[in-house]
Amino acid sequence: MSKVCQITGRKAVTGNNVSHSRRRTKRKFNPNLFTKKFFWVEQNQWIRLTISAAGLRDINKMGLDAAIKMAMKDGYLKDIKQIEKK
Repeated sequence: MSKVCQITGRKAVTGNNVSHSRRRTKRKFNPNLFTKKFFWVEQNQWIRLTISAAGLRDINKMGLDAAIKMAMKDGYLKDIKQIEKK
């Protein structure tokens, strides 16, 4: 699975490591991603999402159903079938 949050769409960005002598080498800044299972009450099923810490805060604030609808509207989740059902 790619390193992209399914709720917020956050993904890795590139930057530089800067040494003491100010020599620059490329590096990646990866998002704080983890896999978590949620019970989706509206569909009466368990789902597994790859989300960032910011995505988890969004789910806690607005609820799972609203967060999934927002992610689908913004294009981060293409379809309900993209959510892995277990």
